[in-house]
Amino acid sequence: MKKLIVKIKNMDSHRRNHIVMQIGGAMFIILVIYRFVAFGVEHYKSVFNMARDSELHGVPVSVMSAQKSDGIIYEPLFVNDNRGYVSGMRVARFKPGQKITGGGEVVSVSTSLDLDTGMHIVRTRGATNGAHTVEIRENGFYIPTDAVKNGTVFVVRDGVAHAVSIDIVRGDGEHTMITGVSDGDIIITSHIADGDLVRVIK
Repeated sequence: MKKLIVKIKNMDSHRRNHIVMQIGGAMFIILVIYRFVAFGVEHYKSVFNMARDSELHGVPVSVMSAQKSDGIIYEPLFVNDNRGYVSGMRVARFKPGQKITGGGEVVSVSTSLDLDTGMHIVRTRGATNGAHTVEIRENGFYIPTDAVKNGTVFVVRDGVAHAVSIDIVRGDGEHTMITGVSDGDIIITSHIADGDLVRVIK
């Protein structure tokens, strides 16, 4: 090492400066390459670790246990002079005594069609004119509405997501009452595909 230092000192200044610049340039290039390689490795880890982890251990999912409970679904009703009009498909959802949001209640529901409108009349008391929702209380299986995908829900069985066909009794923007599941079924509330290996988030 001493010989090398002595040799460099004995060189003319022009050649010595040239060598120093070459060494500095090489070190700079090595540093730049190292930074790019390190960035690439970190990026690879952040992008692909989740995919590899899902393949090995399952896609992390949020779940809920299916249990019958008393729930509330909010059904829209437009009231004018304490009367609302609903179609034959919806009339069974309304019953006397149901509460109306903002005040008032349902007092009667006609079983026959109104000849002028072809609709069923829902009579109310204490409700102001305008759009309202009626509280429909019923015991059943209630799940988040966005957990229903094209008439199916996904349940966990042996660590795998399975699509189960269900029937929708009624629902609103937040909750849906369904049939077709059993007490204790573990229903997936996250986005998933049939047959995916899953890992339940505690």
